Amino acid sequence: MTLFVTRRCNARCPFCFYSAGEAGKDELSLDEYAKISKSVGNLLWLALSGGEPLLRDDLLDIVSTFYRNNKPSIILIPTNGLMPGRTRAVVEQILRDCPKSTVVVKLSIDGPRELHDELRGVDGAYDRTQETYELLSPLLREYRNFELGVNTVFCAENQERMDEIIDLAGGMEHIRTHTISLCRGHTRQQSEEDIDLDKYLAAAERLAGGLRDGSQSSYSFGGARLKAAQDIIQRSLIHKTATGNSRQLECYAGRLNLVITETGELYPCESFLEEHRLGSLREKDYDIRGILQKEGTRQIIERIGHHCFCTHECFMMTNILFNPRQYPALFREYLSL
Repeated sequence: MTLFVTRRCNARCPFCFYSAGEAGKDELSLDEYAKISKSVGNLLWLALSGGEPLLRDDLLDIVSTFYRNNKPSIILIPTNGLMPGRTRAVVEQILRDCPKSTVVVKLSIDGPRELHDELRGVDGAYDRTQETYELLSPLLREYRNFELGVNTVFCAENQERMDEIIDLAGGMEHIRTHTISLCRGHTRQQSEEDIDLDKYLAAAERLAGGLRDGSQSSYSFGGARLKAAQDIIQRSLIHKTATGNSRQLECYAGRLNLVITETGELYPCESFLEEHRLGSLREKDYDIRGILQKEGTRQIIERIGHHCFCTHECFMMTNILFNPRQYPALFREYLSL
């Protein structure tokens, strides 16, 4: 489950696909999140999104509510790192309150200092993100359920410097994983979508090589080696999807994945297309199961599964790990690590 907990953000990234609309309007309350969490069972993966998730004053309470009711195995918190002190305080409390979940924090780094600040639209953004990294790093020694990583959005403005960015992340001693996310969706600047997919493939192959030869660190939680194998396959399939503009996998959106916006709209995925909208949780008494059992919902999910395709990393992950046809490739990559 992915929760877009806010549309508010303290950065102005040109590659953001979730910047339209009125930020901060009609956000779900903590009581509403409690009702939502009670309408579903246990979760494998709880991902926070936005906007900048840490701008929610009650983010800790939201996470704790889902931890109590849904027991997520993994809690993912991506952040731009612009609020070092607050990030440290909230993450440490989540680690204390959710000891049976692996808590993964992904810091956004999209280039060296000058480029990163330009892309994030904030002077000093790089230095503040590095400060956040320094404050979070000691928590790795104190909490075995903590994973600290870097994510880079691969876009037109930084594609020529991916080797430099990979070296930068690789030189951060306490960073365990470095992932790249291909720019997608309708962004503020359409030029950000003018990317060179050959350069994306080169970056993907370099990251894969680092995992195979051990020069790049990986996750430390149970099943980490399998997840690293999936990362390698995922980036290859994303490249094939983007270059061929065609579906490579059956999609489990709506069956194994759900997305909830900050105003309570339920979607099977992050395309946010009106034809994919499943309904309003506020209008349906916060009953996810009730919405999913509707005939119209089943038809939408069926169409997505067999006809839709995109390059969204989180959904590619599910489509690989739960698709038996991918197991031979997963096993081969697993043995290579």
